[in-house]
Amino acid sequence: MRTPLSRVRGLGSAREGTGHFWVQRLTGLALAVLTTAFIVLIVALAGRPYPDVARVLGNPFVALLMILMVGAGAWHMKIGMQVIIEDYLHGHAKLIAQIANSFFSVAVAVASALALLKLSFGV
Repeated sequence: MRTPLSRVRGLGSAREGTGHFWVQRLTGLALAVLTTAFIVLIVALAGRPYPDVARVLGNPFVALLMILMVGAGAWHMKIGMQVIIEDYLHGHAKLIAQIANSFFSVAVAVASALALLKLSFGV
């Protein structure tokens, strides 16, 4: 039995449906802005030699923007795949897919962030 207040709050049986919805929308908005900056950067760096590109990506401000883009992208990807997994898989396959989704998202984010940090610190 659902109370009128729970219907107004939009809380389903899992108590987090609207939270996922809003996180998905916010990461999508962040990605729209950050991807635009990324495309402008890539167009500006097209055809330049590696040392120039490494120097630009090594700039702390540019590296921070790229790390934010990677983080938002990985989070957005994880949530999107989680919804697909929850809708189409059942049983043990669902659990395995959710675990793999989490590990893959973290691996992509960490590997990308480490590459950007390596450029930024000149290691």
